[in-house]
Amino acid sequence: MRPLLEVDHVKIAFESEKEEVISVEEVSFNVNPGETIGIVGESGCGKSVTSLSIMGLLGKNGKIKKGQILFGQEDLTKVSVQRLREIRGNEISMIFQEPMTSLNPVFTIGNQMVEGIKLHLKMNTKDASEFAIEMLKKVGIPSARDIMKEYPHALSGGMRQRVMISMALACKPKLLIADEPTTALDVTIQAQILQLMKTLQKDSETAIMLITHDLGVIAEIADRVIVMYAGQVVEEADVFTLFKVPKHPYTQGLMASIPHLDYDEEQRLDSIPGSVPSLQNMPRGCRFHTRCPHATQRCLQEQPGLEQIQDGHKVRCWLREEEYLSSDSSKTKEESVK
Repeated sequence: MRPLLEVDHVKIAFESEKEEVISVEEVSFNVNPGETIGIVGESGCGKSVTSLSIMGLLGKNGKIKKGQILFGQEDLTKVSVQRLREIRGNEISMIFQEPMTSLNPVFTIGNQMVEGIKLHLKMNTKDASEFAIEMLKKVGIPSARDIMKEYPHALSGGMRQRVMISMALACKPKLLIADEPTTALDVTIQAQILQLMKTLQKDSETAIMLITHDLGVIAEIADRVIVMYAGQVVEEADVFTLFKVPKHPYTQGLMASIPHLDYDEEQRLDSIPGSVPSLQNMPRGCRFHTRCPHATQRCLQEQPGLEQIQDGHKVRCWLREEEYLSSDSSKTKEESVK
């Protein structure tokens, strides 16, 4: 089966007044039709920049310096601005992290939904309005006809996020990019939004690219997981393998930091020492060596490549074959996120 999306050795840079800063380097992954892929990592690791590059939304200072982003037969790094506009919202849709900043505060929900539907589906105003109401009902919004008349500030965070999901799925896109879609929501609404995304995906066979720092969300919805650190992919595996036998020290650190119900009340959570290096001052060699408990002299001097250690499981680490990097965890995916 041919992948729906192929990100191939992409390198992204941003221009500043003083210098050019590399934000993402040598990032490669595929998304298959109907698949949910999760991208995880700390803030500043390049998750959102990677997703924005797919949508062609890097801004005037950002550019893709190297690599390809193949969507079907087209390389999105080379298509025209007009073609990108046709693809956005129609074939690839995106849900942004904070719906309040994504919805225009001076237009009603109905105005904003109808505009996109008319543009992409070539409907008249009346048909587009009825279609928008049906989409709002699909995402579980009560009194959808009344909600069409409301302004974004009148809705709760969960309701605004449902509106964003309905707008994103209105044109039945082949790929839905969700950038931290549940971050600002309480756990009850978060569970409802995740269930809604899974249900709508099953109905429309849309592939989902989920960007988050929440491993619980990843365990709930993802089929495959990509772990990013300092602008690079450091590990890739199916979700069960990643939670059961994480190989990269960074992934192991993320897993160890998850709280468990069986912890003693005085037990301290594990943490990864240090912080993500700045883009202007990336360490030589492995980018994680400044925080890694297993770093060797080679790690300080040479940068490892992303190598496959078994079918579908890739790791960027010189010590990937060492026994002490094998996780001793025997927890299942569900147990790991309790």
